Amino acid sequence: MRAVTLAQVPGSPEVTEVEVPRPEAGEVLVKVAASSVNGFDLGTVAGYLQGMMEHRFPLIPGKDFAGTVEAVGEGVEGFAVGDAVFGVVTKAHLGTGSMAQYVAVPAAIGIAHRPEGVLVRDAGALGPAGTAAFDGLALLGPLEGRTVLISGATGGVGAIAVQLAAARGARVIATAKSGSESGFVSALTDAEVTVIDYTQDMTAQVRAIAPDGVDAVLHLAGDLAELTALTRDGGAVASALTVPEASEDRKLQTAMIQSNPTADTLSTLAGQVASGALKVSVNSEFDLERAPEAFAAFGVGALGEIAITVA
Repeated sequence: MRAVTLAQVPGSPEVTEVEVPRPEAGEVLVKVAASSVNGFDLGTVAGYLQGMMEHRFPLIPGKDFAGTVEAVGEGVEGFAVGDAVFGVVTKAHLGTGSMAQYVAVPAAIGIAHRPEGVLVRDAGALGPAGTAAFDGLALLGPLEGRTVLISGATGGVGAIAVQLAAARGARVIATAKSGSESGFVSALTDAEVTVIDYTQDMTAQVRAIAPDGVDAVLHLAGDLAELTALTRDGGAVASALTVPEASEDRKLQTAMIQSNPTADTLSTLAGQVASGALKVSVNSEFDLERAPEAFAAFGVGALGEIAITVA
């Protein structure tokens, strides 16, 4: 099969021929139709995960997938050949990812049926970003009526988080540069979202909106210390990038986002996409043969998701 591979890390992704994986007991073999590039993939290519996860070479990157079930391993229930599915590759090692024509994934977690009304392309960019946004907001507690600052709103996770937070009744402040970035964020939802320019004085802009500080921060980019200082005493901070420092004197609730792509979460997100309540902001697409270009596009700060179409 054709697959994006790395011979080493740090390394440069290229498209080569590798063997089709076989589903082991408890696994599902998916014929991949779509995937996407995430920050995790760039970290893999850059070698940042060495020593943290086992690397198997030639290494196929990719966490997102959408496609159809090609075969099922021993003991698998709930999935049959031909089922439309999507999800997140959850294996404990790196090397057998989804940027390929086929991927074998555990049936127990990280996979769900793709409902009608959800485009394959969108499903192939929903898993990691959607679950990170969903689980990250859950760490902040009830959102209705609270002011939530989302730092890094133009990426895949941030774009979904803005929509979910607004739908839950939060007063959303989102960071984006003025111009096309600000327009992108404002168009994510019909709800009112206040966009502030992170290249200007963040503290002054936030204090003008929330003089006593925001109730909660979802940290996806930017200076965590500055964002924490803008959170009111007793507020909450959740970060996708690092472990926020505990602040007992200010009674802040702090946590690092560790997304858990359960079938329930994936199905909930897909249902919202199917109903039109949530949109996956895919703003550029590359076919599998041009996947290395997708990595370069992600690295220069593309808005929303970058999809890879496989079939």
